[in-house]
Amino acid sequence: SPSMVFENEINPGPQGYFDPLGLVADGDQEKFDRLRYVEIKHGRICQLGFLHWVLIANGITLPGKISTSENLDFADISNGWAGSLQVPVAGALQILAFVGFLELFVMKDS
Repeated sequence: SPSMVFENEINPGPQGYFDPLGLVADGDQEKFDRLRYVEIKHGRICQLGFLHWVLIANGITLPGKISTSENLDFADISNGWAGSLQVPVAGALQILAFVGFLELFVMKDS
């Protein structure tokens, strides 16, 4: 039975093996390991996002300017979605390029 293959794996709570969507019902250990790695990576990214939100909500920002050409300070960017729309396009593209670089070359699952 595939549910018995991962019975000894670490899972939170008393339920033991828990796969309600049947993502690893075939018992594929490699697939299980990859899904576990991705879950941990996404959890860490969420923790960083929450930390960022707490810092920004408490008025803690980077010193200096986010854009010298637009004379825009980091402190001038507001919270939440409104703040994401206030970031200059060139800055948003740099963030996107950096995240893409991390995904492709640094945060590999193998």
